[in-house]
Amino acid sequence: MLRILFLAALVWWGGRYLRLPRNLRIAVLAVLFAAVIAIQLTLPAGHPLREGTGGSVSSWLLLGGLALAAGSYARIVAALKSRAQPQDRPMSQPASTFSETELDRYARHIVLRELGGPGQKKLKHAKVLVIGAGGLGAPVLQYLAAAGVGTIGVIDDDTVDNANLQRQVIHRDEDIGKPKVFSAKTAMEAQNPHAEVRPYNRRLSEDMAAELFADYDLILDGTDNFETRYLANRTAVALGKPLISGALSQWEGQLSVFDPAQGGPCYQCIFPEAPAPGLAPSCSEAGVIGPLPGVVGAMMAVEAVKQITGAGAVLRGEMLIYDGLYGETRKIRLSPRADCPVCGAA
Repeated sequence: MLRILFLAALVWWGGRYLRLPRNLRIAVLAVLFAAVIAIQLTLPAGHPLREGTGGSVSSWLLLGGLALAAGSYARIVAALKSRAQPQDRPMSQPASTFSETELDRYARHIVLRELGGPGQKKLKHAKVLVIGAGGLGAPVLQYLAAAGVGTIGVIDDDTVDNANLQRQVIHRDEDIGKPKVFSAKTAMEAQNPHAEVRPYNRRLSEDMAAELFADYDLILDGTDNFETRYLANRTAVALGKPLISGALSQWEGQLSVFDPAQGGPCYQCIFPEAPAPGLAPSCSEAGVIGPLPGVVGAMMAVEAVKQITGAGAVLRGEMLIYDGLYGETRKIRLSPRADCPVCGAA
């Protein structure tokens, strides 16, 4: 049997070295395989030629089945990659095509039935704005860049502090004192040079929020103050942009997709007023377990991918709550309020 396998390898690799067509080499291997099967089926047991080619037809049938399965899988992957590479666009539009490096990088997305090549193209053409480059922003930005989102904006006016590094894993020790948006940009471009990162080293304010949001398809809010949260919600609702919001405290995190344009509530439907001082302490005051922002931030990135590609069902009209201390996850239903001052009229 080993001799036959050696001969098959010689046919395949020797033919490749001699630059023989792939189909010709496959045909020769098929003839060789058929000859071996014929020998096993026609010659009597114990015949020297039959013994010299393995002595049993079952092992060859098993080997042939494995080879057929491997070939089928390779053809499926090649077909999916071909679907992800548009053939009808002119060469003057490179942003609409994938390079070989990108096809290989996003192969695990492309073979997903719910995403495929069309979904990956939607990610490449998407523009996502992330508010905050801290605890939640760090994993969100990393995963969106890694996933192949084409344009990612990040707005934050803070600088990297030593105390941030316990959980804000996009920043490094050498980034201490550096604006977070530039530290994040460096890390994202190192992760995926195909992503365009737009840093805004300033605080989100009323005078520029609408103009900024208008450039993006999707907004993700990972801030830790209610003033910015309410501003982001008002602006997103006014422009009809979906808003993915996450929050953290100690061992617990929560996230939801607020999209009144699609029949869901907005953030202010659920939280009509900011809590009184002291009732919702920040992470610096109450503390937060280091990996928790990674868990919730990764969930926000998943919701963003689903929102962009149309895969699955996003958390519109629902809030996911994760309790890290006891390993519990639960969802609650959310409903829009007719008297909401932000989206009630709509």
